[in-house]
Amino acid sequence: MAVQKDDLKSLVTQVYENLLEHIEREHEPTKEQILNYLEDTIDIISSVDNSSIDFIEQARAAFTDTYKEIATKGLSYYESTNGRFKELAQMHKNALNECNESHIDLELITEKFYAIQKHMSDEVIKANSIISKLMQQVKTLEETSKLDPLTKVFNRRALSDYLETVCSKENLKYELHLLMIDIDDFKFINDNYGHIAGDKILIFIANIFKRTLRDGDKIFRYGGEEFVIILNRIEKEKCMQIASRLLKLVSNNNLIYKGETLQVTMSIGTTKLNEKDTPDSLIIRADEALYKAKKNGKNQIYSEVLDGI
Repeated sequence: MAVQKDDLKSLVTQVYENLLEHIEREHEPTKEQILNYLEDTIDIISSVDNSSIDFIEQARAAFTDTYKEIATKGLSYYESTNGRFKELAQMHKNALNECNESHIDLELITEKFYAIQKHMSDEVIKANSIISKLMQQVKTLEETSKLDPLTKVFNRRALSDYLETVCSKENLKYELHLLMIDIDDFKFINDNYGHIAGDKILIFIANIFKRTLRDGDKIFRYGGEEFVIILNRIEKEKCMQIASRLLKLVSNNNLIYKGETLQVTMSIGTTKLNEKDTPDSLIIRADEALYKAKKNGKNQIYSEVLDGI
């Protein structure tokens, strides 16, 4: 599944913030320490276990810590390499001074400059090798992680895996409801306040979901400004009560951004899992319900349930 554009923006922002944070923490590490740290990061990503969707806190911590490790060690190695280049520049300067203070020895000059060139070449090769490994590990983490880096809820890949598991069960012994949620007029917010404001709203709403829902319920960022919530072991009436509560909490809580109050609303489409559903049919039905909620005026709920279920 392709990585979403907004996810990549969020990832870059997170890595950038981690870099700034760790700049303040570095205290002149030795070259050997930095090399050891960087080589250790090759194994860090492979240790992240996202096989179980129920251990969300553990997955969140592992995801965040992994990027911090990579950011810290990547920065440290760049600092170490820059320091090495300063040493080489000083060697260059000393070589010129020696030539000015004594009789010119072409053979000696050639030898010294060859040594400097070799040192610089070795440092560049080492840096490129380490950075290439780090980039590969970040790519692997992006491809295998089940967490959205911005909101810290599950991502679309995790939703697909979860629905495949649920829909493959022949006799589901409890009711399952799916909520498809879309932030109203999100493009207007991005266009008028910028994408950072948009990101803050996504985090703001995700946090409301996490504080309000039960531990057994699952939250996914479906893409862009859309979320999906799975409510397990719950009847339709209770599902509608929860959806209504989420709607009111979002509309009644304002976000302050750069001194301005941003009021946000959202629309919700709900549906119930049918025993003959596939992941696609379930999502399509919830999406149709969401479309009707939008068409009816936004900031409301519409339920699309098949007859006889």
